[in-house]
Parts: sequence; structure tokens; C-alpha cells
Amino acid sequence: MNSALRLLTVLGGSVLLTAAAGWAVDLLLRRADARHPETPLWNLLRRCRRALQIVLLAALFKGGYRQTGWPPLRDNAATVGRILSLALIGAGAWLIVVVASAVVESGYARYATGTRDPARVRRVRTQVTLITRVVTVVAALVAAAAMLLTFPSFRALGTSVLASAGILGIVAGVAAQSTLGNLFAGFQIAFGDMVRIGDTVVVAGEWGVVEDITLTFLAVRTWDERRITMPVSYFTTRPFENWSRGGVQMTGTVFLHCDHSAPVDLLRDKVHEILHNCREWDGRGWDLAVTETTPSTIVVRAIVTAKDADDLWTVRCAVREQLIAWLAEKHPDALPRVLLDRAPGARDTVDGHGRR
Repeated sequence: MNSALRLLTVLGGSVLLTAAAGWAVDLLLRRADARHPETPLWNLLRRCRRALQIVLLAALFKGGYRQTGWPPLRDNAATVGRILSLALIGAGAWLIVVVASAVVESGYARYATGTRDPARVRRVRTQVTLITRVVTVVAALVAAAAMLLTFPSFRALGTSVLASAGILGIVAGVAAQSTLGNLFAGFQIAFGDMVRIGDTVVVAGEWGVVEDITLTFLAVRTWDERRITMPVSYFTTRPFENWSRGGVQMTGTVFLHCDHSAPVDLLRDKVHEILHNCREWDGRGWDLAVTETTPSTIVVRAIVTAKDADDLWTVRCAVREQLIAWLAEKHPDALPRVLLDRAPGARDTVDGHGRR
């Protein structure tokens, strides 16, 4: 058998064995998923098929390419071996990341299915997201280091770097102080339950929902679809409002400025009517009272409740709009006015220049 035929045999056999192994593993995972539909792990592990096939193909060809005797491979055996090693390391890291992600996502899916508390589900989701990214970063760093060690020149460089690890560690620590601070702040946020993905927060005067949390930054989606990106250390060093902390139910206020003659009792009845016709109101409570008075107006405060921040905003807007419309139609005199008339009984006075 000549070298070209041996090359085709080794290459074809490796491809066939890899395809057969991938098909067999996928079949086993599909059967396991059909027998245990309550566990999403088996279906998630099917995403590992491509990475597993690349690992098997690289390993099989690396073990058999020297047996082909093909001159181009024989003359460049070291280069071909290094390329196959790099492919094997990269595919192995990819396989580890995919398997770890499947296991973590499966655990989160089962927890989310069996837990009715949305706050706990968001907390676990935040932790799962950060754990997956940590595993990805660690696997990528280890794979990159392993790839570099396949080159002899980098081995000597690695020895010299390790010899001066103390000095380099101090320099790196000073240079990366901000990055490391954000990294540790990310862990503190994830496992300290300070803020979670999906929480409604007010930061830097902006109201929004936490959309994404990484190891170094946090993204908040505002009500007008803007994205505010800030370092995670912001949430560990500065105060912020978390409207989802301790439960999603909320209480809000609506303030109106009215004339002193405003019918407060009728206003109270109208607020009750508006809330009963507003589906976003959760029925927990409401109130209306005069909280302040000025020389020209009174301040009327209505208190409303809702199951979350979005519904509370809708309820407040509905109460404010309908109250103003009702006052303008039924009691226009109750709206604020600027009085230009003289007080009853006031006498005209004329100064020395003939002016009143």
C-alpha cells in the first residue's frame, strides 16, 4: 500500500469513526431526553456534538498521521503535530465550556421551574450567567497557556516570567487595580444579592431595568430603550434605588395642584372609581388627602398600588390624566387660577404722580 492510499485510509477512517461516534452520542442523548423530559440536561448536551467530533478527529489523526508515510507529512511532522495539538487543545476547551454551560443552564432551568419567587429566580439567573462566563474565561486562559507551551521558545519565556512572578504580580496588580476591582465587584453583586438581572433600578437619575451583568460592567435598559453601561463597581460604592428588592409590589403617589374651592370628597370618590376601572391596579390600597396648602393652591396627593413598577407607572398616569380631564369638564373652577382681580372692598389710591 503506497503512502497516498495509507493517508486516505487514515483520514477517511478518522472521519468515519468521528461521524459514527457523534451520531451514537447524539442518539443516546436523544433517548435519554425522551425518557427524562423533566431534565433538560440531555437535550442541552446535544450542543456538544460538534466540539466532541473535532476533539475525536484531531486525536485520531494526531495518533495516526505518522503511520501514513506520506512525504509531505513526514517532512513536516513537527509542524503538523503542533497544528493538531493546537486544534485538540482548542476543541477540548470548547467542549469543556459547552458541557459546563449545559450543566449550569440545566440546573437553572429546573430551579426556575420549581420556584415561584421571581426574585430568587432572577438572583440565580444572575449567578448562573456570571458562573458561565467565569468558566469560559478560565477555560480560554488555560487553553491559550497550553497552546503557548507547545512552542519551545515560549517555554523559556514562561520560565523567566515565573522567576520574576513577584515583581510582575505587583506591577500587574497596580496597573489592573480598576479591572480587578470591577471583577471582585461582579462576584459581590452576583452572590451578595445586591442587584439581579431583571431588577428595576434608578441609577444616576435614570429609571430602567437591569438587562445584563458581566464580570466588569452592568447594562441598564431605560424606559425609552436606551442602554446605560456602567462598571459594576458603581453598585458597590454608590447608593442606588432597587425597586425590586424585597418584593416587586410597589406604592406610588400622584400630586395635583388645585384651587382652594376644589371638592376634595368628590375627588376622593373619583380616584376610587378610576382605580376600579384600571386593570393595572392590584387592589391592595389607595388614599387621597390634602397634604399642603399655598396662598393660591392646595396640594392633593393620591396614593395607589400595583404589582410591579411597570404597572405602577401606568396606574399613576391613568389617575393623573383622568383626574385632570374630570376636573376640567365637571369642576373647572377647581383648577389652579392666577387671580388678577382686586380683593372685594379695596379702594383705589392715587399717588403724587397721578398713578393708582
